[in-house]
Parts: sequence; structure tokens; C-alpha cells
Amino acid sequence: MIRTLSFLLPVALVAGLASWHQPQSTVAADTTPAPVAAAAPVPAPAGKLEYNRDIRPILAENCFACHGADSAARKAGLRLDQREAAIEGKAIEPGKPEKSELITRIFTADPKELMPPAKSHKKLTPTQRETLKRWVAEGAEYQPHWSFLSPTRPKVPAVQDKAWVRNPIDAFVLAKLEAAGLKPAPEADRRTLARRLSFDLTGLPPEPADVEAFVNDKTEMWYEKYVDKLMASPHWGEHRGRYWLDYARYADTHGIHFDNFREVWSYREWVINALNKNQPFDQFTIDQLAGDLLPNATVDQRVATGFNRCNITTNEGGAISEEYLVLYARDRTETTAAVWMGLTAGCAVCHDHKYDPFTQKDFYSLSAFFNNTTQGAMDGNIPNTPPIINVPKLEDRPRFDAVVKELAAAKEKVDARKKAARADFTEWLKTAKAEDFAGKIPTQGLVFHAPLKEGKGKTIATTVNEKERQIAFEGGYDWAALKNDKTHPAFTIRAGKAIELKDVGDFDRTQPFAVSMWVSIGGRNTNGAIIARMDEGSGFRGWDVWVQADKIGMHVINSYPQDAVKVVAKTLLQPGKWTHVTVAYDGTGKSGGIKIYYNGEPQPFDVENDNLKSTTRTTAPLKIGQRNTTSRVNNVALEDLRIYDRQLTGVDAQQLSGSRHTVDILAKPADKRTPQETEELFNWWFVSQDAESRALGTAYRKLQEEEVAIRGRGTIAHVMNEKPGEPGAFLLFRGDYDKRRDPVKADTPKAMPPMAADLPRNRLGLAKWLLAKDHPLTTRVTVNRFWQEIFGNGLVRTSGDFGIAGDLPSHPELLDWMAVEFREPTAGLCCEDGTPWDVKRFFKLIVTSATYRQAAITTKEKLEKDRENRLLSRGPRFRMDAEMIRDNALATSGLLVRKLGGPSVKPYQPEGVWEAVAMIGSNTRNYTKDSGEGLYRRSMYTFWKRAAPPASMEVLNAPNRETCAVRRDRTNTPIAALLTLNDIQFVEAARVLAEKAIKGAAEDDARIGFISAKLLSRPFKPQELAIVKSSLSDLRANYKAKPDAAKQLIAFGESKADATLDVSELAAWTMLVNELLNLDEVLNK
Repeated sequence: MIRTLSFLLPVALVAGLASWHQPQSTVAADTTPAPVAAAAPVPAPAGKLEYNRDIRPILAENCFACHGADSAARKAGLRLDQREAAIEGKAIEPGKPEKSELITRIFTADPKELMPPAKSHKKLTPTQRETLKRWVAEGAEYQPHWSFLSPTRPKVPAVQDKAWVRNPIDAFVLAKLEAAGLKPAPEADRRTLARRLSFDLTGLPPEPADVEAFVNDKTEMWYEKYVDKLMASPHWGEHRGRYWLDYARYADTHGIHFDNFREVWSYREWVINALNKNQPFDQFTIDQLAGDLLPNATVDQRVATGFNRCNITTNEGGAISEEYLVLYARDRTETTAAVWMGLTAGCAVCHDHKYDPFTQKDFYSLSAFFNNTTQGAMDGNIPNTPPIINVPKLEDRPRFDAVVKELAAAKEKVDARKKAARADFTEWLKTAKAEDFAGKIPTQGLVFHAPLKEGKGKTIATTVNEKERQIAFEGGYDWAALKNDKTHPAFTIRAGKAIELKDVGDFDRTQPFAVSMWVSIGGRNTNGAIIARMDEGSGFRGWDVWVQADKIGMHVINSYPQDAVKVVAKTLLQPGKWTHVTVAYDGTGKSGGIKIYYNGEPQPFDVENDNLKSTTRTTAPLKIGQRNTTSRVNNVALEDLRIYDRQLTGVDAQQLSGSRHTVDILAKPADKRTPQETEELFNWWFVSQDAESRALGTAYRKLQEEEVAIRGRGTIAHVMNEKPGEPGAFLLFRGDYDKRRDPVKADTPKAMPPMAADLPRNRLGLAKWLLAKDHPLTTRVTVNRFWQEIFGNGLVRTSGDFGIAGDLPSHPELLDWMAVEFREPTAGLCCEDGTPWDVKRFFKLIVTSATYRQAAITTKEKLEKDRENRLLSRGPRFRMDAEMIRDNALATSGLLVRKLGGPSVKPYQPEGVWEAVAMIGSNTRNYTKDSGEGLYRRSMYTFWKRAAPPASMEVLNAPNRETCAVRRDRTNTPIAALLTLNDIQFVEAARVLAEKAIKGAAEDDARIGFISAKLLSRPFKPQELAIVKSSLSDLRANYKAKPDAAKQLIAFGESKADATLDVSELAAWTMLVNELLNLDEVLNK
């Protein structure tokens, strides 16, 4: 599926550039690569053994699966993870290895007695056996697992090379290096530092002018000024936020079944803005886990709770609601545990954790915090599954807030007038006559009317184009005495044959029309068409008014979803209560041309499709209660159904909503009217006859319409919303939703410090518990991930597992110092003030350290002693993440659109990727790429379909976002090179950068210098320049001889090649840039 240009790539170019494909030397001084030594036995540690450092890793890897915390999997009733249990079971006799069964069994030659057994496929090395024996001889002392002990600030170690230390980070690192007999690498040159800092702090390459300013800055604070400038960039929030979206499992689709679009990008925007504003991490945590539970929660705080609405959901037929509610709570529990505690909580879903002190009861007690939301199990295959809120655009927020206040004030005036108007109404009643008001109901443009007042029989009276007509019906409808305000049986839609009218409602895209009716739904979760003229066999061509999850919606369609408008009101209908509904369409083909009114009041709605371009006319008949053969509503009552061939106004909707029975009621003698009828008459008079009320109502409706317009310009946020009552859950046998055991209350794991007594037992209390001073994990896990973002690996390499099976920290004292420093900063260190939980300050502390500023070079000695750079004997250097590689190509070429925020975009993607995995009917089945700026936005804004993540991102190890990912894999495969050499996005970027080079200078050397400054932030060395010029010469000859290939090459991409440039010359420079974009030095930071 990747476009191939390999026939255009000369072999000479590949061969020439291969000789310097890693421009930054791997080995300093002696350039002869050190041979890879064969694996040698690891010697036993010197000095007294430590359980956490030397013993626990051996036992965790080889023994705890059968003799650990999980009682269900425990063999022979023996625990080795607790000292008392191991001694009681005679496995260990401290100080006496010869009498300890553990030692006997690991040394025995009898295969039946040997531990671990052969069937476990685990085997202790001789060194490990001797280490365990020596540990028992030393007394078999245990230690609590290091990560479950609250961190305390360790003393900064003394070092020999004090001059190298820039801040305490360096002292901890240097102490380890000196103990290993190693020295730090020299500081990287300024150009390398400029490029490294720009990528690490913004995710984008530096501009050559910024690099030159950095290199030539003679002031004392030259380095800090550049760091501050990068951190002040709005791209800081984008880059940091991109990591966070992995943790939040952010995506633009639901993930299961249809994998339909989910309108959730407002959460991504919140993350970017929060990071750019440098929101303290404690508040960043609280807002996401419990923003909705804060007093007087703001829109932003509620949007932040989208963190826990990013999980996969379903609407698959046959899916069991209870099962999926359990799965959603499970996902949120596992995600929260991974992100804030670095624990693999999912290992305790079916049984106690095999390694960590995390029981199955702990898991379900923790899940109870997320088991109390109002979210339903089924997502309805719609973009906006409740609970949701509307989020106005930032520029609309001030006016929106003002409109809300003005609406409240206007409503108070209306309510006050309503109280005062009773006397005027009484006077009006004395002279009011029914015949004077029969004409107040709008009749202009009325093409169909069904009063639906018969109350019995199998026919209904209608008026079609001013002609009366009796319509018979068979099954599918009846007259039901509903429990509502009706005084006679209501016309109610049931299952069965539909009423069809072939000569009504034949409207095209450009024709205004409207539908009005009284509606009463019989129960919750009502779905289906109330009235429709639609042909499902022709892509659902036509129109309908329907109910979606108890909300009125409208379709106007040529072919769904690619040529259609679909809107759904935000407000629910109430079961058993009559609501007057008016839906009006203005013939523009736009969602903005649709109005929905409940009881005469305009309603905000969600826009789910807004791309109608073609005819909507169909030969299908109008049907009441269903579309063609599907989407039939059930147990929905109707009255006074009207269709107009014009767009009804807000005044029309007001009059229609007050018209029901009005004339009939007025015709009755006053003493025959029920109190309910008199009240109905008053409400109609108030909105249509009282002059003062009409004026107030007009002002109120204008404000309502302005509010609706502002909401319509904004977006939707999926939010958390708590149900009343105390959260709870059930312990589930083997994790099965239908095998409930003991009920549990919301609580934290017993191995952790308990929640403070004054904290609420809800998500807000949980968030505050995670941030408590004695919590052992949150700060450690967080600063470790920050370190990972900069250095490629965390101090704990298993950043998602701080438990017993995870790696030990390479620098435990440094990790604890940073954990405490993040929460309790030292005043004057790095920054003048010391604000707790300050993310920017913490990153500045890292990047201003001498550790970070080291050159990424090594020596033979370091390859032997610190091959993986765990001791940090050199600076960070590794391949950039997928988004950074694509963004780098766009930025260096000048194609990058640096606009912040907004909906997701669809750049180039190979054909058929979505179609290969999507179901028929999915609105993410067909990928239609954007045009214009949508092709060139930062990669974090790329539309993310869970079933088929962006192809180029997936090739470069981006996660699928189905679950939380706190660490990405980093692989090196041929397909990655094929992507960056052949993908349209990269070839187009190469051509645009080539054009700039050609037009910016006449000489080859100057052009090449321009390109190297863009891509490498440095000039080419003489030997590199010679290779580039030789390759350019070969490329020129190649494309002069192959003009068709040259034309094909420069035609890639939506942007057009400069027609004033020589085709073969541009092709040669394009291919040269294309290859240079694939240098290791360009792809690495």
C-alpha cells in the first residue's frame, strides 16, 4: 500500500551516503568499532546482599508465579514473597542454607525435585543459585518493595569532579559514573544542543536563524534564554500533550463494532492548553479524574474529565450492557493505575496479583470509583454519547457567559410577567370567542395535516394539499390511553405495517420545509423514525424526523454518510409527557439551516454530518412511524401532525405549540372547562395574545437563538458525571461480569497508605489520595515518565510497572530526589520561585543539567561498561517518535501549518486502509483525505481510527490507542525506511524544500548549505559535502535521461511544483533532499 519510488533512486546515491549515514560518531577518538563481547556470567554482588537489589528480581522472575501473592495460583501452600511465610514453610532457615528447602531444591540434580521445574521453562544460572545461597547464609533479610515505600529526599552525594555538576541531578549521576570508573562525555556543541532542545521541548526542529543566534549568543544566560523561549512556545503544549494522549488512549472513534466517529477533540485541546498554561500537575490530575465533582466546576474542568471518556465503547448488536459497564470500569481502573501508580492492576482482574501486593478485592474496590457514572453501556454509534456538554469556542466564551446571564435575567422577567398576568387573562376570557382565534394557527404552506384525534377505529382524517382524505391503517398503530395529560386515547405507533403516502413530502435539497407535531415517548432509550420519506436502498436518500436516544433529530440525505446532513437535539424528551416538536429546514443544505423547537423554544443540537451537496428527492413514499422497513419507533404517541412546504419561524413554533385544543377549549362554556384546560388556555394566551409577554418572549428567543448559534460554532465534550449514592462494585469470580461474589465499596489498595478520613469516597477523593504526601508512587512514576520523554528510557525502564516484576531504578536515590523535588521544590534551584508540581520547572531542571548536555558519543570502555547508557555516561540519542519524524519533514520544508487545536484532520493515507477493516454502514469506512491545510497540520491532530490507526504512524511504532500506553516500542525495520523514502508526505516535503534551496541560491554549495542548516542545524563536513555533490551529479544525469520519471517525481502531493523551474533539476534536488531526510542524524534527536 506504500507508493514506491525505488526505481527513481540511483544506487550510487544509496552507496555514497551509506558511508556517513551516522554522522555523529559512535566511538570517540578511536573510530574502530568495539567488538560485541559474548555474554559473560554476571558476577555475584560484592558486599552484603540487599533483598530489593539482588534477591527479589531472581525470585520474582523464577518463583513468585507459583509461590507469590496470588493465593489461587499458589503451589504447595508456600509463599516466598513474605519472610514469615517462607520460614514457616521451612523453605528458608535464616543463616542455615544447608537446612533450607529452597536452597536444596535449586541445587538438586533430581529433575523431579528441581526448582523451578522444567515445565516452567525457567532456569536459574549458577550465579543466581549462589546468590540465593549466600543470602540465606547472611540471614535471609527481606525488605519491603522499594516503590511501596514513600519517597524521602536523599542527601545529594559528594563527587570528585565538582566542577562538572550544574544541579543536584548531576551529582547523583556522576556519583554512579565515578563508582563505575567512568567519566561523563564532554558537553555537546551548541548546534547539537540547539537541535536537541528544540525537539525535546517542542517536538519540532529549530529554525536556522534561531540556531545561529544560539551559537553566537555571548551572554552568560545564553543557554537558559533559549530554554525559556522554547518552553514559552505554544508548541510546548502540543509536544508534551502528544505523550499524554498515549497515556489517555485518545482516539477519534469508539473502537468496537462500527468504530464510528467520536467527537472528543475538545479533550485534546484542553490537554494542550493546560500544559501551555503550565497548570500544576496536581490540579492537572484532579481536573481529569474528578473535574466534574469540584464545586462550581468550570467548562474546562468538566472537559478535562474526558480523560476517562477516551476508553473503547460499543454498540454491537447482542452486546450485554452489564458486561460492558464492567469493562469500562475495568479499563479506567487499569489506566489510572498505570498512569499515576505505574502498576499492572489488570493482573488482579481474575485473581490476586501474582507478584504485587494487590488483591482481586483491591482491584474491584478501586474500580468502584469508576462504577458510578451516568454513562450508558451502548454508544449508539453516534459521535456524542451522554454525558456530554457543549463547549463554546474560546473567542465566544465571554459573549456566551454574558448570554447565559442575560437569558437568566430575561427568564426572570418572563416569569414575573406570568405571575402578574393572571388578572389580565381573566379579563380577556370575559370577551374571548373561539371563532376569533381559529385563524391564529399557521396555515400558510400547510401541505399535510393529521389531527389524530379520533380516539378509536382504523382510519384517520387528514388534509393533503387542502383536500380531505380518510386513510385506513391495519396493524402498526392503535389508540392507547397513556398516562399523561391527554383526555382521550392517543394515536400510538406500534410494530406492524406502516401508513404510506406517495404524494406528500417530496422535497429536494434546495426546498425549505418543516414538520410539527405533539410527541409523547413511552419509555427511555427510544429510537427510530417518526416520519420519513427515505429510500434505504439508495444510500438512505430522502429526509426524516426521528428519535435518537430520546432526542429529536433530522436527516437530509443524498447518500449517507458522505453526502448528508444529520443533526440531533441535545435535550431529551421526557417519557409520558407531551412535547410539541417543530423541525424546520431552510433549503441551504447546511446544518445551520435546520431549527429544532421543543414547545416553541429553540434547542441546541449536535451536528453529526454536514456535507450535503446533491439531490435528496426519492420515489420512496412518506411513512409514519418508520423509514422503509427499519428504524421503526415503538410506543410513541402523536397528535396534530403537520407538514409545511416552507421553513417555519420561531413565532410559528410558539403558536403551534400553544394551539392544541385552544379553539375547542374556548368554545366550551367556562364552567365546563377543567382546571387543566384553563391552564393550557392561559399558557397559549400568554405567548400569543399578551402584548407585554410577546415583547419579552421575542427578546428571550433572540437570546436563545444566539446561545444556540454560539453552541453550534463550538464543539462537544464527553465528560464524566456521577450518579447519586456511594460508589460500589462486586468482586467478580475470574473477572466474569455475571459471576458476582461479595459487594465492595470504593477503596484504595490495602498495601498503600489509606485515604484520609476527610476525603470523599468518590473520584475526587481518589485524585486527592493519589496526590497525598505519603503516596509512594505518583511522584516517582510521573518524574520517571518525564525522564523517559527526554532520555528515551526512564530511570525505571519498565515505566508501566513499578511493581515487583518491574525493573529496579538505575539511580534510585536520584529518582527519589526528583520525586520529592517535583512536589516540594527547592527555592532558588533552577527557578527563582519553587512552585509545587511545576511541570515546566521540572523539565528545565532536567535540560539544564550537565547530564543532559553531554555529547551523544561513547568509547570502547563505555560500550563495555554502559552499553545501554543506563549509567548516563553520554547524552540522549535515539530515533524520534512517529509524529516527530513526520512533523520534522513538514517543518523543515515549510509546509507545516502551525495552527493550534481544532478538529482532527485527514492527511495522505494509502487507499483501502479503512475499508479493509470497517463494517458496511460505518461512518469511518471511507477515508477521504483533506485538502489544503488539513494535509499539513502537526501529526497529533491526525484523525485516529482505532481499528486502523494512521498508517505512517503505525509503521513507526505509534500505539493503536485501544488501551493506555505509557511507553512506546522503538523498532528499526526496512518498512520504516520505505515509508520515509516513498510516502507522499515525505516526497512532497522533499520537493518543497528542494524548491526553496534552488530559488534561494544560484550555487550548489549555497543550496546544500541551506538544506543542511534546515535538516541538521549544522554545515556538512568536507567529506560529507563531497558525497552529497557527487550524488547530486548522478541524480542530475539520471533525471535528464529520464524526463518522464522526473515529471512523475515532482508531481507528488497536492501542492504544485514551481512551473518556472527546470523539471529534471528540481527532480534531482528533490531526490537528494529525500535521501537526506532519511539520514540517521535527521531521524534521531
